[in-house]
Amino acid sequence: MLPAKKPHMQILIESFTVRKRVPLTISRGTSSGSTNLWIRLQADGVEGWGEASPFSTGNQRQTVEAIADDLARATPVLLALHPLQHQVIESKLLEMSVCSAARAAIDVALHDWLGKRTGLPLWQLWGLDLTRVGPTAVTVGISSPQNAVTRLQQWCAQQPVAAVKVKLGSPAGIAADQEMFAALLPEVPKGAKISVDANGGWSLEDALTMAHWLAERGVTYLEQPLAVDDDERLPPLFERSPLPIFIDESCYTSVDIYRLAHCVHGINIKLMKAGGLTEAKRMIDTASACGLQVMFGCYSDSVIANTALSHLSPLAHHLDLDSHFNLKDDPFLGAALTLEGALMPSTLPGLGLSRHADA
Repeated sequence: MLPAKKPHMQILIESFTVRKRVPLTISRGTSSGSTNLWIRLQADGVEGWGEASPFSTGNQRQTVEAIADDLARATPVLLALHPLQHQVIESKLLEMSVCSAARAAIDVALHDWLGKRTGLPLWQLWGLDLTRVGPTAVTVGISSPQNAVTRLQQWCAQQPVAAVKVKLGSPAGIAADQEMFAALLPEVPKGAKISVDANGGWSLEDALTMAHWLAERGVTYLEQPLAVDDDERLPPLFERSPLPIFIDESCYTSVDIYRLAHCVHGINIKLMKAGGLTEAKRMIDTASACGLQVMFGCYSDSVIANTALSHLSPLAHHLDLDSHFNLKDDPFLGAALTLEGALMPSTLPGLGLSRHADA
């Protein structure tokens, strides 16, 4: 039941800048930080938090300016509604063509609000089992072999590492990829699973060569080996690859899953691509119905976005929610890392977030 009084919300938007401890290089370029947006949604004395972070996938670029503009357009519509009108809010944002990162911030804030209103963490509202949460990977970007080794050593000194994601797809070619990976492999902690993400940096021929080469070296799965424009070449790769193929940039929402389910083994769900937890849950259900595995990923997200996805982690097969561990100045506190390397949400209501005292 909706409140008897006229529904009403307040929306507060604040930017914050986060800087990476170590810049991350992928096939498309290098990132050293970003300016993100912190959304606070207030109603009935309860405040829900969300985050929007800019991203670029090669075929789409959502800048912080564009996200802020869309949030400004959406705010007058939201003010007349109540957080319990989640379905109405989602429909209106889609009708207005609000970008996915802005929708994600609002959707996450609505979920946080609901959890706080009920006094329950989101994972418990969904009836999920936290014993099923696996380790989150740490990411090693494209670099020289020695720098890659140094980066993994830094990760291992900083926190428990039970999974490693290696970025390949070097502009220098697959010989450079092989040299870097070969140097890195002996440094991977014993028992840790290792995956590779090429961010669309390979041709079909190179992807097949690397899939066989990496399979011989114990890699678990291969993420986005081909560029989005080469989606039509996924079927022959799917048929001939000894490694499971996951897609990231080629898959934004549940609609994309049906289109590609016949030629991939899994999908990478990111909040900023999907548009929030609501669509992320749809994607999980759709992927499951199609017999696909699910992984969670991130961009230059702070604790807010990664904590939000951590509440759905019992439903994922692989996790890559490490972006906030590489930030110098994340102003927020949320899900905590266990000794087994898992990002675990708390038992606090909603997302279970707070701010650093000095933020």
